[in-house]
Amino acid sequence: MVSVSEATSLIQEHLFKPSIEQVPITKAIGRVLVEPIKADRDFPPFHRVAMDGIAIHFETFKRGFREFPIEGTQAAGQPGYTLRDNQNCIEVMTGALLPYGTDTVIRYEDVDIKNGIAIVKAGVLVEPRQSIHAQAADARQGETLLSPSTRLAASEIALLASVGKSTVEIFSFPKTAIISTGNELVAIDATPLDYQIRTSNSYSIQAALSSMGCSSDIFHIKDDRSQLEKNLTNIINQYELIILTGGVSKGKFDFVPMTLESLGIQKHFHQVSQKPGKPFWFGSSNNKTVFALPGNPVSTFLCFYRYIRPWLERSMGLQSSIPQVILGQDFKFKAELTYFLQVKTKNESGLLIGQPIAGGGSGDFANLKDVDGFLELPATKSEFKKGEPFDYYGFR
Repeated sequence: MVSVSEATSLIQEHLFKPSIEQVPITKAIGRVLVEPIKADRDFPPFHRVAMDGIAIHFETFKRGFREFPIEGTQAAGQPGYTLRDNQNCIEVMTGALLPYGTDTVIRYEDVDIKNGIAIVKAGVLVEPRQSIHAQAADARQGETLLSPSTRLAASEIALLASVGKSTVEIFSFPKTAIISTGNELVAIDATPLDYQIRTSNSYSIQAALSSMGCSSDIFHIKDDRSQLEKNLTNIINQYELIILTGGVSKGKFDFVPMTLESLGIQKHFHQVSQKPGKPFWFGSSNNKTVFALPGNPVSTFLCFYRYIRPWLERSMGLQSSIPQVILGQDFKFKAELTYFLQVKTKNESGLLIGQPIAGGGSGDFANLKDVDGFLELPATKSEFKKGEPFDYYGFR
């Protein structure tokens, strides 16, 4: 048996080596960037009008002029208009190029327009270059906007589009198989008998992977040694990441560990000093990685967010920090194991508090709907005091 820290180190020593692929930006959400993205021109590329109103030459206003005859209108998407007379103004719309010869925008709310003349209202304060988004204020041409190993969210997709990147180089997720094991499991659209349950672990893992941008295929294998060996042989040949649930403990029908080892998957550990999820098995072979998780739903859930998600992120070059959350009430746990406490989080005066949520053990996944994540309580103590900070692994 290994400790949680030893399990973490062993897993991180066997990272996946991703390939590089090019995808359209419509398929890039959640993926991890390989190439640097540079500004192909200044951002914004011109002095951009930031408010609907009138554009003037500030020196004219400074000399005491408050009435400005309107020469024309500058709309967004039109070529630049040039002010012919510094004592006049041009009506401008948000997003338009600032007319040449003007340097200040006064919003419509601060002027009255009568008979083609814009009159600045009494008491309105006007500053030079106000309501203008200056050229290159955000970035200069050639400046790096996105660095490699950036996870692409909606804001990054907008940047890619703005520099004309219709396709982008990203790290390729491993081809992933999720395998449930057990004779008690039936398909989700089946009617279970009294001694059966519908499979759920595979779908929770698939959803969690999907939220990261990683697609996966689902399989089910019954507790039969020959069938397990045959099916696992085919799956290992075709997939790079294999996640199993169930069949890893000490029962008479827990064939997964011995079968994996017989197929050439090197075991790095079996059993972790933690609760839930103690029977956890991990191994690899070349660029094949296998996580064999306990079948109890909470154990499966915990192991994914504590170990598999960070492993995938590190494999993609992401360096995510582990947040800490304050324990909301005293808690005791006697066994000399790392305990992952289910908590509901709330913000109190800028501090994130984790309130323990009682459950029915690692088989009770119905209460996960009321939980935001797990606090990692170290095995070095058994009493944990309200107000103490602990590492937090969230799944919301």
